[in-house]
Amino acid sequence: MHLHSCALCHIDLNGISVRRGGQVLLQDVSMHIHCGQLTVLIGQNGAGKTTLIRALLGELPHGGSIRHVDGRGLDIPHLRTGYVPQHLQFDREMPLTVCDFMAASLSRRPVWTGISKKTRARVDEALAAVDAAGLADLPLGRCSGGELQRVLLALAMNPAPDLLVLDEPVSGIDSNGLQMFLDTLLDLKRTHHMAILLVSHDLRFVREYADHVVLLDKSVLAQGSAAEVFASPEFASVFGFSGEEAAE
Repeated sequence: MHLHSCALCHIDLNGISVRRGGQVLLQDVSMHIHCGQLTVLIGQNGAGKTTLIRALLGELPHGGSIRHVDGRGLDIPHLRTGYVPQHLQFDREMPLTVCDFMAASLSRRPVWTGISKKTRARVDEALAAVDAAGLADLPLGRCSGGELQRVLLALAMNPAPDLLVLDEPVSGIDSNGLQMFLDTLLDLKRTHHMAILLVSHDLRFVREYADHVVLLDKSVLAQGSAAEVFASPEFASVFGFSGEEAAE
């Protein structure tokens, strides 16, 4: 499969394969995740989307290579990756504020000893960057789905990553929270010019917001613009309906 190149830096995945217990989870996945673009992974459950993310995060051994390269194809060392999971598992009755939660990640100092002015300033700055400045003193367990995702996004952005990875970040978020989250994400894409890889089952979202779409089923079946992928026979084969129907 031909991969288009451009003058921008990008994350180059070449021949990524993952096997566990004799089972093939991914086979020869090759794709580019370009800086300044939103790349969206689509596919049915079990297609290997989460497996690919875990390989990118270094959580799974894999074959093939993952490189951060500039427009001339030269390696850029030390790929920094931020990650926003689909869900955060925690006790919602725990007496922990958003500031406490973030300070525990942004500082080596134990939260129970108090939060320094410097750390509080970092928390406030991080939250403000994702339009969540008013959440610092809110109990974490009282955050809505959209608010919690913006808190996780604030953490993933500190320090600012080269690659931001989001695994179904908008599932379970109401329409108001969804729009705020998407507006924040698109603003970060424009202002930081980072590469963003997002997994989504929401095909309307994919058609409207994705710069590049990758259809996965253990290997790459199709990739390109949303219009190109949705019009492909591989899309119809995987989802059982045409791209025109997906937009309705």
